[in-house]
Amino acid sequence: MTNGGLMTCLCLLAIVTIASPAFADDAADKAAITGRLRGFSDAFNARDEAGLCDIFAPDLIATIPLASEADRETLCGNLSRLLARRDLRLHYDYPDIREIIVSGNIAVVRIMWALTVQKGFEKDTTSEGGIDIFRRQPDGRWSIARMAAFPFRPNKLLD
Repeated sequence: MTNGGLMTCLCLLAIVTIASPAFADDAADKAAITGRLRGFSDAFNARDEAGLCDIFAPDLIATIPLASEADRETLCGNLSRLLARRDLRLHYDYPDIREIIVSGNIAVVRIMWALTVQKGFEKDTTSEGGIDIFRRQPDGRWSIARMAAFPFRPNKLLD
């Protein structure tokens, strides 16, 4: 092979390498998403409002009970009001993540949550299914951009 042929092959190899999409580390992405969801539970249980809402993308659209759609501000406001209630002890277990599908900068998560509310001597634990669509943000972190929550029944201790 001549120097010109070798140079052409090297240039073609460089073009193919640059033009080919990088394969994401699926396991690392799933671990990062799992960590973000567990961080949500930790922040909720610590009544850390800033940490709690950190998981939500700025352009969040949420489909939640009693509201057809909620943006980040509305959802975080609802959570803030709930956490401000000192008559309640609140606890989210770490979520039961049923499935995470990652495709590029988007991930779909099927999830189950268990919320325990205690008011005085009464205690009620409810389950909620959900679908969360995560999007990788410019800083590389995964955030929930779209979500839908499906409680199986309302918690008896929440008005």
